[in-house]
Amino acid sequence: MRGGGVEEYRSAGGGVVLEAEDKIAGGWVMKRRTGAGRGVGVRGRRPEERMRSDSRERAELRAAYLRRHRGRKLFDLGDVAVAWGALFAGCDFFASYPITPASEIGEFLSRELPRAGGRIIQMEDEIASLSAVIGAAWVGARSMTATSGPGFSLMQEGLGYAFMTETPCVVVDVQRSGPSTGQATKPAQGDIMQARWGTHGDHEAIALCPNSVQECLDLTYRAFEIAAALRTPVTLLLDGEVGHMREPFELRAPPPIAGLPRPPDPDEAPPFGGDPVPPAVHFGEGRFLHVTGSTHRPDGTRDIVSREVHEALVKRLCRKIDENRGVLYDVESDVPDGATKVVFCCGAPSRPALGAVMRARESGMMVGYVRPRTIWPFPREAVDALPESVEKIFVPEMNLGQLAREVERYTCADVVSLPKIGGVTHTVQEICSKLKEVS
Repeated sequence: MRGGGVEEYRSAGGGVVLEAEDKIAGGWVMKRRTGAGRGVGVRGRRPEERMRSDSRERAELRAAYLRRHRGRKLFDLGDVAVAWGALFAGCDFFASYPITPASEIGEFLSRELPRAGGRIIQMEDEIASLSAVIGAAWVGARSMTATSGPGFSLMQEGLGYAFMTETPCVVVDVQRSGPSTGQATKPAQGDIMQARWGTHGDHEAIALCPNSVQECLDLTYRAFEIAAALRTPVTLLLDGEVGHMREPFELRAPPPIAGLPRPPDPDEAPPFGGDPVPPAVHFGEGRFLHVTGSTHRPDGTRDIVSREVHEALVKRLCRKIDENRGVLYDVESDVPDGATKVVFCCGAPSRPALGAVMRARESGMMVGYVRPRTIWPFPREAVDALPESVEKIFVPEMNLGQLAREVERYTCADVVSLPKIGGVTHTVQEICSKLKEVS
């Protein structure tokens, strides 16, 4: 075995015998026998030293790579902007299985991520993809996968494991028309509820939803920030329309999110014992670490019997997200005083919706516009804050009313669902006509 700072060592006929714990020049030695009286040893640095050194080298390579590209203006797909956002956020591991309309993310990263010091692997399916991402996160990588509806469904068990083990990672779901393989190349928004309730058990979820190519980059970057700060998986939930849209965008690192918690140092709290967020501890750092998807104590040891242990763990998992709702809240809102109607939507339909609102205002109607970029946790505050004059809330979406049902939970106003499926989004005229038609 050669390379990577490792040097081969041989001893001839009944020569030197090296024991695993022997040290040579402060290094680390292991041996294997290849035949009678002949041994082969491998001399090099300790694994944790090698890991730190490799990490520094890759960080320097990534910094140099980003310096070359920072500030460039590009005209490209939303999927490509997602990949750039991951690079600027420090993503250094990506695993996925190709699926329309998310494939361009992996295609782009297969070329660019190694140039930035990262690693990419195409797995045999989506289950393995998320498993690889989780494993990479536990050795300190900033890791991400990308998929679409059917692949996102396969990832649900792994996502539950990531929630329970508090593994920071980013899952990109470029939604397409379903159920099942449905219209494989057509966009949709059918996974809004799957992003919240797809896996079993009690937990809170975080999902961000861009409506432009620039936001694809910015929100991917933000997803990595949130995942690291709260030690939890974060879903970037765009749709095929936004993923395949081409627009100008700038390569940049958006400003950091103010108010995100800073997890304690590993010396101050056990790996699953910080409150509400535990410290980040990685394999290879010289600590004993037990990671299990079963109910566990603050030190990670399994305890599937004690009610108190389970309750404390699951409530903390929920609390660390719920207590940071204010930081996660991200809503674009333009509701004039005296507005009687409001359009509430996200993703691709929000673009024609804004056009419809502007057209309705030109005709004298008082119409507001609300677009959440963070859809989970649901921004109920944006609905609560609507003026009492609002009588009707219109919700255009590319499914049969998933977001509309959530809006209904937080308002006494009439909620008018404007569903549309079949792989096409609404037109400005369709939404504007509905605003004028419904009184």
